[in-house]
Amino acid sequence: MRDREPQVLGKYAVNEKTTFRGRRRGRKLRPQLDKLLRECLDNFLVKEGLEREKIDLNTFFPVKPEEVWLEIGFGGGEHLAWQAKLHPKIGILGFEPYINGVASMVRHLVSEKLLNVRIFPEDIRPFLNKLPNGCISKIFILFPDPWPKSRHVQRRIIQYETLSEFHRILKPGGKLRIATDHVNYLTWILIHFKNINGFRWLAKSPKDWRLRVSDWPQTRYEQKAIREGREPAFLEYRRCDSPTPIV
Repeated sequence: MRDREPQVLGKYAVNEKTTFRGRRRGRKLRPQLDKLLRECLDNFLVKEGLEREKIDLNTFFPVKPEEVWLEIGFGGGEHLAWQAKLHPKIGILGFEPYINGVASMVRHLVSEKLLNVRIFPEDIRPFLNKLPNGCISKIFILFPDPWPKSRHVQRRIIQYETLSEFHRILKPGGKLRIATDHVNYLTWILIHFKNINGFRWLAKSPKDWRLRVSDWPQTRYEQKAIREGREPAFLEYRRCDSPTPIV
């Protein structure tokens, strides 16, 4: 089965020599879900334009969206699908290299008949520098892999380099939402945002980052964290000045 995986991802499969270090697959997909993935994934992929030096996001969707949002690591897809259904005039890009999560996302999109979503079954990092300046209004990074071992921290999605890229692609006033249930990763995130100008933390009191806002639905990862006794943190930042690391 493993040697068939690039056929699912097609030309979007990143060479394994890239920086991606996570899992591509989990348990074998159930036959019905595997069939749905193979028959329907292509309907939600970006079919052309990726070879250009700079990507034109408006060409990804059948109708030009009012805004484009981005979810990095959409997991099972329940949050992205919820947002897409609530905001049909918003185009949403979802990046997720874990094929089981991609299959779950396709199931949501097909069952809800959502046309305003485009899937990249890949790690976002090789694509970040292709995205135009100020093209994204919101970024969601919900429960990313914490890479808890000290020798793996450079694999975390939150780095000074990626924060600079997020700042570049966000529109002025654009928002970035992050959730994590890992205490050490939470500290890492807070320190990195504190040490780079360009983002303002919107929390005014502790309850603002301990509770989800109304337009932030619960995901399976949050449910799992709560079941296992971990308290999630919900962070929201707004893009402001130019990013300049002060460390």
